[in-house]
Amino acid sequence: MRDSFARKIDYLRISITDRCNLRCRYCMPEVGVPSVGHQAVMSYEELLRVARVAVDLGVRKIRITGGEPLVRKGLISFVSELSRLPQHPEITLTTNGLLLADNAVPLKQAGLSRVNVSLDSLQPERFAEMTRREGLDQVLRGIAAAEAADLGPIKINVVPILGVNADEIADFGRLTFVHPWQVRFIEFMPVSSGLDYTPEQLYPASKIEADLQQLAPLTREERHGIVGPARIYRLQGAQGTVGIIPAVSEHFCGDCNRLRLTADGQLRPCLFSQQEIDLLSILRQGCSDELLAELLGKSVRDKPERHGLRDADYTPGKRRMHGIGG
Repeated sequence: MRDSFARKIDYLRISITDRCNLRCRYCMPEVGVPSVGHQAVMSYEELLRVARVAVDLGVRKIRITGGEPLVRKGLISFVSELSRLPQHPEITLTTNGLLLADNAVPLKQAGLSRVNVSLDSLQPERFAEMTRREGLDQVLRGIAAAEAADLGPIKINVVPILGVNADEIADFGRLTFVHPWQVRFIEFMPVSSGLDYTPEQLYPASKIEADLQQLAPLTREERHGIVGPARIYRLQGAQGTVGIIPAVSEHFCGDCNRLRLTADGQLRPCLFSQQEIDLLSILRQGCSDELLAELLGKSVRDKPERHGLRDADYTPGKRRMHGIGG
């Protein structure tokens, strides 16, 4: 599938739940976060049907997201079903790591390729401050379990925020000297309003790169296969790599290769787009695979050239990140 700007679309992100066991300050408020409800969430059978049609159309990578995907029962069986699709798409998962230690081996056995773990501080008190929950040690145990289960290369997602955790960039970079991980620094994206951090607290990619250069010289790495928006570097002498995702300051839209399916069945052509196609309703009305394929194709054709985060008239949408799937 190619969109109107000749970008090849071969990556589908599937959110299986809007629920989460953390309350990260850049994602959701402490209270007042109603769930969409059980009946409004797509069943695994419905998700699998969309995935099957998508891979028939050329999708070769599926990422499972939330909320926090590990809080939903039945995930292991769902991963197993996805991994058995005839086209053998790569199946990956993004998690906050709290429940990963107990699930790493079953996920690997079910056919999961690798995991990304979202982690924004290596300091226990700051972790609790940013997520409004305890659990840093639990997350680190989950990362170790994933590595032992061969769910690698492990990717650590860090969102540096000015005045909050941007002073930890070097500490995260040092992890790559002792682990073969990819530590990825993602610019703060103010997807919705009413959160504890503001757009002015964005820590730009240029400063992230400069901070890393203080550790050791950086060398740009070549990338192959289905690649995402990260610019990948290796610090001189490091086992692992670092990635920088300039989501706002330079945007990564020119290389965007993805569609997003929310837990309540809305197909989105762009993380920041307010345009959605309601797949849940048509599935429950008994639609054909041909209609599903047509709607997936429409979403691809409707992909905008770029997001408008830095436009003067940009207005955040109603959905928060946990309700989109990232």
